[in-house]
Formats: sequence, structure tokens, C-alpha cells
Amino acid sequence: MKKLLTILLLTSIIFISCQKEIKNSDSPPDSALVNRNEAAKPEAAVKVFATGLNNPRELKFGPDGYLYVAEGGIGGNTSTVGICEQAAGLPTGPGPYKGSLTGGRISKIDPHGVVTTVTDQFPSSQTSDEFGDLVSGVADVEFVGNDLYALLAGAGCSHGVAGIPNGIAKVNKDGSWTMIADLSSWQQAHPVAHPEEDDFEPDGTWYSMINVRGNLYAVEPNHGEMVKVTTTGDISRVIDISASQGHIVPTVVAYHGNFYVSNLNTFPIAGGASSIYKITPDGSIKMVATGFNTVLGLVIDQQSRMYVLENTAGPSFPTFPTPGFGRVIRVDPSGSRTTIATGLNLPTGMTMGPDSKLYVSNWGFGPPPIGLGEILQIDVKD
Repeated sequence: MKKLLTILLLTSIIFISCQKEIKNSDSPPDSALVNRNEAAKPEAAVKVFATGLNNPRELKFGPDGYLYVAEGGIGGNTSTVGICEQAAGLPTGPGPYKGSLTGGRISKIDPHGVVTTVTDQFPSSQTSDEFGDLVSGVADVEFVGNDLYALLAGAGCSHGVAGIPNGIAKVNKDGSWTMIADLSSWQQAHPVAHPEEDDFEPDGTWYSMINVRGNLYAVEPNHGEMVKVTTTGDISRVIDISASQGHIVPTVVAYHGNFYVSNLNTFPIAGGASSIYKITPDGSIKMVATGFNTVLGLVIDQQSRMYVLENTAGPSFPTFPTPGFGRVIRVDPSGSRTTIATGLNLPTGMTMGPDSKLYVSNWGFGPPPIGLGEILQIDVKD
């Protein structure tokens, strides 16, 4: 039954035991649904591009050519038990959380891999000790023109952060920030059709955000929906995914003429149970590709090729070992599939750079991996 954080808990247990707006409007064809042949080709070159990150998640290149990385941060110790409704606790949910007003971070990385901090003044929170102390903070970043926006996942009273909601914030030049859209209050006032009551989080756990024609579109896995947010803070629902698909745990959104959203699926996740869905601007939804595993990254290039980031690949989850089993698969317009890279460790986000290389957040969560997060560069080559 469980959603994103449930999955992250079980992967962190394995981790401990291991010690360790695209302009082309052409869409990937629906034939990808039935064509699952994987080509046997040499894998792309993978190298470490940057290190020293705290729970890195989704990432984007800015207009200055730097790579901007959303980071969950370092968690916190403040409890709001007794103050407000908490996230569902064990045996099915991750609550109660503990949080901090600061620690959630955005970093930027220059073309040589040098990391600097844009801000570390966003909230950061963590699940209960029994649930693995898994950290959330800034889930994604995006630019509209030269303005940087952050999607918050680790805020809200149910995450141990009273007074600051989950939402979308505009990041100022000095590292301070201004909330433009309170997504915590919006979700509480606009419930989805089929919330998962045994694993419910009042403030949601937002994961992915993109800019399409100057508006921001964000996906939330726990409630199961995608919303549109203007830069003036107006919020509207694009689709209640739960209404037609149930609790499939949608994760990442990409855009290529239509929206494409990946999912994790419910726990326990059988191998090949994750899919890609096409969502039209008017909110209709259709599965266009399936047979993937725990998808946390999605990129579509200008040749209509879809790159899918699997957090772990195997016959089932969580019984299959996770660290070292993340991979990237390319789906061509014909529907044929090529494994681009394997051996990734708990990858949590992916973007394509202006150099046409993929950049992946690696060691993106754990118990928790403070300072252990890194960015990989993957030279996909045609």
C-alpha cells in the first residue's frame, strides 16, 4: 500500500546492510506501450561530476549555465505532536516527523563541478526513527526567465515545521525566499477523490516541478495529483490522478507537447510495475509505456527519445538489493528500449544539460547520507 517514503525506508535498510519546455511538440508514440524490446548496446560513459550534497533530489540547469540541485537537507529535531494533525504513523505511514526551519538547501554547480550554496534557509524534516529518519526538504527547482523557484516537500506542521507550509517559493538573489503558493493549505481545502488514508500526509510530499510557458506544474505522490501554479501564486488542479488510477504514487513530470508522468506504484512493488502516463493539457490520462521499476526521473529530448531513471531494477521491491541497481533506460520513438547506464546508487533525479548529457542525483537518500550525495554525468552519445 505504501507510497514514496515507505519505499525509501526499505531501501535505506538495505543501504545500511550494504554499508555503503521542450519546443518540439512531437510526442513519444503510444506504441511504446507494447514494444518492450531492449537493445544490447554498449553503456554510456558515467563519471562523478560533483560531490558533497545532502540528499540531492531533482535538478535543473539555469540560464547562467550552472546546474541547480534541490536538496532534502539534514532533517531536524522539532516535534509538532499535539499541535496539529500528524502524518500517518507505523505500521503503514512515516509519521510522526521531526523538522527544522532551516537546513533544506539549493546548491549550484559550475561547469567544472565546483559546488556553492545558493541558500540553506529552507525547512528540512525527517520521518520517525522507526521509519528510517528519511529526510525531505527542497524537492525540485525551476527557472522562469532568470527567476529561481523551489518546490518544498519537507515543510508543513505535519512534518514538524509549524508556520511554514509546503509550497512553491521564489528564491531571491541574496538567498532569502518568498512563498508564492501555499500548497499545504490548497491540498487540505481541495482533497483528491481517493486519498490513501493509512499512509496520509496532510501537507503532502511534493516531488517534481517543471516550467511550461511561464507557468509551474508540480506533481505530488501521496495524494496523487498534478497542479498548475502561476508566478503570481494562483493554484489550479490539472488532474486528480487518484480519481481514475487510484494510489499509483505519481512522481516525476516531463513535457513534450503533452505532460508525461511516471510512477512508483504501491508496495510491495513487483518488478516492472511502474509506468509512464501521458496527460493532456485538459487533464485526460493514458498509459503509454510500462514495465519499468521505481521511476524517479524522466527526460524527453528533442528527438522524442524518453530517458527513464529507475531507482532500482529487479524482479521485485524491496526484496531485491537496491544500492548499485539504479539505471537509465532510453525509449526510442519506435518503442524500442536501450539500457544507457547501470550500477547507480539510489538515484533520485535527472535532467539533460545544454551539452546533451544526462545529470543524475546519486545517493539521494539514506539513513541519512549527509554530505554523501553526488551528481553523475552520463554521456549518452547517439
